[in-house]
Amino acid sequence: MYAVIKAGGKQHKVKAGDVLEVEYMHGEGDGDTVTFHPVLVVDDDGKTHYGKEAQLAVVTAKLLGEQKGDKVNVFKYKNKSGYSRRQGHRQLMTLIEISDVKLGAAKRSTTKKATAKADEPAEANAGDAAEASE
Repeated sequence: MYAVIKAGGKQHKVKAGDVLEVEYMHGEGDGDTVTFHPVLVVDDDGKTHYGKEAQLAVVTAKLLGEQKGDKVNVFKYKNKSGYSRRQGHRQLMTLIEISDVKLGAAKRSTTKKATAKADEPAEANAGDAAEASE
């Protein structure tokens, strides 16, 4: 099972056990868990879910730490004027390990459970009212 998540303005195809670099996440400590929601696409054993079905899915990941990415060299140059500038940049990245990809349950099943639980106390209260009237 794999999923496509959006992290740091980029889309990543992930599955359980993957370790990847994403844009730096502020205020998170090592060992914490992060959930990515909503998920763009989920593939469950050949069946692809997207749109409303994929919004029910949740991807959980464990933070492994931070590191700097590859160096990007910036070189500015103007011809015939003697102008040139060199600058380098290393972007901060967060390492994450995908621990689980879950496809959420349908909303219908949760509403049936909620209505069944709501009916039980109503029946119990009706029985108490009948005993009190006797």
